[in-house]
Amino acid sequence: MSTIKEILATMDYGPAPEDSTIPRDWLARHEAGFGHFIDGAFTPPADCFDVINPATGARLARASQGSEADVAHAVHAARRALPKWAALTGHDRARHLYALARHLQQHARFLAVLETLNNGKPIRESRDSDLPLVIRHFYHHAGWAAVLQDEFPGLQPQGVCGQVIPWNFPLLMLAWKVAPALAAGNTVVLKPAEYTPLTALAFAEIAREAGLPPGVLNIVTGDGRTGEALVAAQGVDKLAFTGSTDVGRAIRRASAGSGKALTLELGGKSPFIVCADADLDAAVEGVVESVWFNQGEVCCAGARILVAEAVEQRFATLLRRRIATLRTGDPLDKCTDIGAIVHPRQLERIRRIVDQGVAEGALLHQGTAPDGCFYPPTLATNVAPASVLATEEIFGPVVTLTPFRTPADAVALANATRYGLAASIWTENVNLALDLANRVRAGVVWINSANVLDAAAAFGGCRESGFGREGGRAGMTAYLAAPLPRPKRPETAATAPVALPAGGPAGAALDRTAKLYIGGRQVRPDSGYSYQIDGPRRPVGLAALGNRKDIRNAVEAAHKAAGWSAQSAHNRAQVLFYIAENLSARAPEFEERLQGLGLSRSAARAEVETSLRRIFWYAGQCDKFDGALQQARAGHMTLAINEPLGVLGIACPTAHPLLGFVSLVMPAIALGNRVVALPAQGQPLAATDFYQILDTSDLPGGVVNIVTGDRDQLVQTLADHDDVDAVWYFGTDDGVRMVEERSCGNLKQTWCENGAARDWAGPEGQGRAFLQRATQVKTVWIPYGE
Repeated sequence: MSTIKEILATMDYGPAPEDSTIPRDWLARHEAGFGHFIDGAFTPPADCFDVINPATGARLARASQGSEADVAHAVHAARRALPKWAALTGHDRARHLYALARHLQQHARFLAVLETLNNGKPIRESRDSDLPLVIRHFYHHAGWAAVLQDEFPGLQPQGVCGQVIPWNFPLLMLAWKVAPALAAGNTVVLKPAEYTPLTALAFAEIAREAGLPPGVLNIVTGDGRTGEALVAAQGVDKLAFTGSTDVGRAIRRASAGSGKALTLELGGKSPFIVCADADLDAAVEGVVESVWFNQGEVCCAGARILVAEAVEQRFATLLRRRIATLRTGDPLDKCTDIGAIVHPRQLERIRRIVDQGVAEGALLHQGTAPDGCFYPPTLATNVAPASVLATEEIFGPVVTLTPFRTPADAVALANATRYGLAASIWTENVNLALDLANRVRAGVVWINSANVLDAAAAFGGCRESGFGREGGRAGMTAYLAAPLPRPKRPETAATAPVALPAGGPAGAALDRTAKLYIGGRQVRPDSGYSYQIDGPRRPVGLAALGNRKDIRNAVEAAHKAAGWSAQSAHNRAQVLFYIAENLSARAPEFEERLQGLGLSRSAARAEVETSLRRIFWYAGQCDKFDGALQQARAGHMTLAINEPLGVLGIACPTAHPLLGFVSLVMPAIALGNRVVALPAQGQPLAATDFYQILDTSDLPGGVVNIVTGDRDQLVQTLADHDDVDAVWYFGTDDGVRMVEERSCGNLKQTWCENGAARDWAGPEGQGRAFLQRATQVKTVWIPYGE
């Protein structure tokens, strides 16, 4: 045994084991196994699988494999409990969430130890990071429940929510999903990860202890088959998933056309940018917090260090020195920095990817780790940007280091990924920090910090990191919906365009050729064909028959117009006001065009007037749709910035050939998006006339691109296109299914409805909901103080 003198000389830590007696006693009470928690009670255990302690390999418990029948039972219980739960006042629901928060506090140590036993994370992290944030989420959402009617007027619960959570933060992910769902008046069926179901099952007991009504919360355990059953279950209104990008893509595909709302929080390969003027010692500790926290099993880990060439060697030396001091071992030891990898399968995956990276030329600098399901903290250098270590999410304690020369180089490297979840930026120059935060494509940006989270701040990503937000106002919005009537006469598929001469005259007036509008120019279609547009009594003209190449050209033009997103809101507003001014000057011409397409004189006048009013309204919103400075963690300014989505494909409804186009394109460009618009297939001429308005209104070329032709074929190309960030589709039910299914390639956001569901001439055709759909929240954390 070391003497005090020896300890003072070496400064080594001794063991500080956490007592796990109480959680083990709880597990012993359930030695026969855990059933599912459905309708306020546990079912008898059946078809059980082992739940292991990853640090030792020993069996902790047995949990039941959920079947389709179990999922259906849980969904039925949630559906039955929904009317009464949703009908409670916000205050009453707030009292339930407050009770859950209080009971979680009372059982916090028990839950922290149980989490460490089952997940392998160090007890310091379970106790000091996870549990306080779990409790914070229930307190925060008790507040949202209390003010729901005031803050979200006119919205209603989604209904029954199916939620699938991962194994890296089992209880925290439960809190992120269950708390907002219950606060909004939804009921829940939750499937925890197969490896880590124990804290979810303990939470079920605590919820019953706290008096949560039966059926409001249901928990079904099992492997991926149980998750598939929940995704496919009839009676589920919303799906929420956190996990791998591949599984998220499969859920998007499986739920396409079902009408189920969907949010996905998926993988990441986040950049950790260290500028030349950064506090290098602080940045090294930031790496520890970002990458080696939770064994690197963190979706937002800053796994790609990008460091300025001027300080690369110094920073690498400091980082290697810090790696040597990290302690990997028993998660129940309070002195442990890095615990156990969650499962041998995950350990094998980490080793396989690292071995592949070494074969590609990477050099490894590693700490130490004991035998078993552990992996040492690892720094990989000499990693090419295309190496598997730089492109694939490893989900382990492995980080790469790549030098850069200029801030522009750093941004290019940071954005050279298919993900877009988070970024960490280290510099003492606040101007540079905010500039980089603006230019990096990520849903969350930490400045001189890493992995700072709070229930009041939105969290989520873009691109293949998913869509939707959890936490704060944006997270609550995901669990609420505006009532939308079902169409009495759903839109049906239009007749395919016929590119043959019709043989009938279009009229005596001088013929006008309706071309495509791409990059600010009128262009002929790549196909070289046109198709006839019929009015109620005779043909009224020809429209260009666009194809895949025209969509490609339009998307390229939209990307070249990226400067529109950087324009001030005032400048964008001025352009929209000018568009309205020019439309007003040519109102009689548009009224005549609409009458030729079959509208009565009064209906045509009303459509043009409503379009004018709508353009004015969105011009007024350009500099009014603000973000927020959020009240989150002390010592931080937390910005919620409404960012444009980027390049947006829009397929317009058949009804209202001018108004439908205006109602969708204007909110998109008002907030900085660039658009590829597909007008109503059978009546595109009002939209092609409109590009003459755009030409005379100072709108930069490429901001709005118009491609006419077979709408559903063209929108399929947009849904498939990896450089399109989102697609809005208002058409047929089959088209809705097709767009949602095909969008899963790059997991672009979609907004799809039957085109006849809305009254486009009424309040449903305009509002802040359109602006919310046109943006995503970027959360920027800015620390202050010494």
